[in-house]
Amino acid sequence: MMKQAFKFLSLTQGKNGPNYLDFLAYAYLVFSFLIIFLPVIWLATNSLKSQFLIQSLDTRILPFEYKKLGRATVYDENGKQIIYIKNLPKWVLNWKELDKKERANFDKYKFIKKFEGLEFYALRTHLGISNELSAKLIKNKNYPECVLKYPTLFETKKAECKVSSIIKNLNYEEKRLISEYLEIKPFKPNGFSSQILISAPDPDSGEIKEFAVSRLNLSKPTIRAKLIENPSLPMSKLATNKVSVEKSFSPSWSNYTDPLLGNAGEDDFNAIRCFNNTVFVTIVGTIITVLINSMAAFALSKYKFNGQIFFLVLILATLMVPASVLMVGIFKMVNTTGMAGNLWGVLIPACATPAGVFMVRQYMLTIPDELLDAARMDAASEWRIFWRIVFPLSLPAIAVLGILSILWKWNDLIHPMIAVSTSKEAYTVQMCLLSFSGEYEEEEHYRLAMTVLSLIPTTLVFVFLQRYITTGIANSGIK
Repeated sequence: MMKQAFKFLSLTQGKNGPNYLDFLAYAYLVFSFLIIFLPVIWLATNSLKSQFLIQSLDTRILPFEYKKLGRATVYDENGKQIIYIKNLPKWVLNWKELDKKERANFDKYKFIKKFEGLEFYALRTHLGISNELSAKLIKNKNYPECVLKYPTLFETKKAECKVSSIIKNLNYEEKRLISEYLEIKPFKPNGFSSQILISAPDPDSGEIKEFAVSRLNLSKPTIRAKLIENPSLPMSKLATNKVSVEKSFSPSWSNYTDPLLGNAGEDDFNAIRCFNNTVFVTIVGTIITVLINSMAAFALSKYKFNGQIFFLVLILATLMVPASVLMVGIFKMVNTTGMAGNLWGVLIPACATPAGVFMVRQYMLTIPDELLDAARMDAASEWRIFWRIVFPLSLPAIAVLGILSILWKWNDLIHPMIAVSTSKEAYTVQMCLLSFSGEYEEEEHYRLAMTVLSLIPTTLVFVFLQRYITTGIANSGIK
């Protein structure tokens, strides 16, 4: 393989070396490669990025992650204060992006015991502990129900609740906890966000210090950052060429494992079931497609009957009909026949393909009629003639039809949307990819990973069977 590739790349048009035609040819090859493969490379590399990197519109090819820290806004009797918390685990920094199953893997109460003061209050709010403890305290104190619902009440209802008189006798910790929940000044809900940790010379002293930035853009000459040791100072303008940052190659393999293990998407999501459904539709649908199309091609190529040309023209005319026009009719047929919500509603409407009938018919026209006449003289039935003579001799064209059918049915989205959109048990891979888009949340990292997995079978089919496609199409030229 490598020897053949080298031989191909070393060919030249000029006798004494490459000329301008060679350079143009290689330029064309490079351009074609970039056009075809760059989107695939982008898809594969981005499928390894975490949800945080994807949502932050990270444009790097590989999934490198910068060292991050927590930026917290804490409200207390001294007013609003900004602090930075270093060396936090990734799960704490990305707590807001974790689902219920992922959060259950971590003991947030045990983790927060290591902190005190402003850091404790900031992390308590960030991890949702404040609301949990506040609700528990309100119930233990037998406070009116309006206290529990206070944050969602209208202003008039809030005034009627009189929470200030209710909490005035509480100790400092209890008062702070309830006030954070009720969003009463000065104890408002604390804020938390993750930022990138960088090192750079201090513009004033020249000493190497640590700064924090919300988004790192190294293409600009300067970066505005906040000094970690004294966040109250104004933003510092740092020279980009003097900034150093810690980054590491951090592929997010959970993008692949979570959907396969049922830990992604909705509770009833099952990626394995989606792939099994798609395999069933692809294999069974391809078998039915090959049978129907080859038999129709046999009839149109080897029999003479009234209306033959009419039926051929009618079949070819359907090639001009857009798929969107057929959707209403397919929907009606699927619902009327009771195939809605099951895989047969995906299989049956897509079995007869005009392009397949035409391609196989053109190839069968090359088979001599004398072979069929000789078989009939030997008392062979038409069914036997088809299976023993016509079908084996038409295998190159039928192989092309089968391969194309596999590609079509594996990547089909229109028919599953029509037939099984209301039944998640019958979802195919393409429908499962759509399920990662919600009204309030986009799980793009899972969708990218599952898209890569869905590309593998069709890619392997094309790589190993492409010679059948080229030879079959060449031999089934228009007669």
